[in-house]
Amino acid sequence: MSQETHAEPNYLGVIMILTALTLIEVAVVFAPLPKFSIGILLVGLALTKAIIVAAYFMHLKFEKRTLALIAATPLVLCTLLMFALLPDNNPKKYVPPVPQKPVATEAPTAEHS
Repeated sequence: MSQETHAEPNYLGVIMILTALTLIEVAVVFAPLPKFSIGILLVGLALTKAIIVAAYFMHLKFEKRTLALIAATPLVLCTLLMFALLPDNNPKKYVPPVPQKPVATEAPTAEHS
């Protein structure tokens, strides 16, 4: 069984890229953008960082393409599920229940004979 060797990745370069993406995330949080846009940007940056970590630190970049597809499938399904369920969590469409007025009941009268 022969083992294929590959060049050692430039880990310092990868860490610098991840640090730059983290700084961009911090800048996005404080940017004067709508919250939805901030959320989309943060999710995109987080997915980018996750792909970089998986590619270099888990050595998926050097594996066969099928293994990378197997690893990416849950990520794609999770992202699709999040966007599919996003409309269910819309606080603008929330209608609070109308408080019911208490029904006036007559107090029981004690009959003395």
